[in-house]
Amino acid sequence: MLVSTIIPTYNRSQDVVVAVQSALDQTYPADLHEILVVDDGSTDDTAEVLARFGDRIRYVRKANGGVSAARNHGIDLARGEAIAFLDSDDTWAPEKIARQVALLQARPEIDLVLTSIVVVNPDGSEKERYSRRTTLPTDGHVLRYVLHNPAMTPSTAMCRTAVLREVGGFDATLRTAEDLDLHLRIALHHQVAVIDEPLVRYLRSDAGLSGSARTYHDYVLVMERFLAAHGHEIGEQDRKEALFAMYMRNARGLLHHGELGAAARLGAKSVPNLRHGGDLLVLGDLCLKFGRRVAVQAIRMLTAGVAL
Repeated sequence: MLVSTIIPTYNRSQDVVVAVQSALDQTYPADLHEILVVDDGSTDDTAEVLARFGDRIRYVRKANGGVSAARNHGIDLARGEAIAFLDSDDTWAPEKIARQVALLQARPEIDLVLTSIVVVNPDGSEKERYSRRTTLPTDGHVLRYVLHNPAMTPSTAMCRTAVLREVGGFDATLRTAEDLDLHLRIALHHQVAVIDEPLVRYLRSDAGLSGSARTYHDYVLVMERFLAAHGHEIGEQDRKEALFAMYMRNARGLLHHGELGAAARLGAKSVPNLRHGGDLLVLGDLCLKFGRRVAVQAIRMLTAGVAL
């Protein structure tokens, strides 16, 4: 099976070299593995540093359009039967591609394979290990689980090329949560499997978009849009569970970022999706946290007024 690895990059000349090397170091046969680096209009020395790899990679440059547009450009150009994504600040274990291909070949009903990850700090030290089985306890038709936690982490994913093209790739209008959106659209009609081993080293930085309030807004947008379009294909209980959990998770996140109004609106949206006393306790806990934040802000305003 020919595999296309797509590495989108923008002004990460030092990081992308390490990512490319981890793709080149795969145990999977090199003649069955094309590595496509999509440069999203970098203004640093990305082109020069990647030239050292010669014809071992395919380097293409496009006008800046964001990571989703870069990945989609790679999907359009890919020659492989399956596509793997690797962000330019992440790296793979040497056996990652081989393990995923073996699963796809052994189980033709599976269209997307995800792995577990090691989360690393910017200095390369290990922060935590994340088991994919905690969110996807079984393989197969897993939409009910994806609805509760749709995060895909693109660097862990290998998907059949035909499926990616069928669902339309990544939504380039989203600045964040684009992996959540794609995961939902694939899981709607296609089967997903997990290799529960940490075959990816994933850099998590709270300084970027992934650590901003924008992520919570995009998460809500993605979920509401998906359920509005496909709610008739999902059982009422699963739909309500997903909506309640989503509103609570993102309300807490927005509260943490000080967006009290947005957090209150999500809390109110969760009410029609209450199903039992446990949900009421969760909502009550959010209300308590909200009250404390309001009190803290009021004290700060009063203190500032006294100081003036």
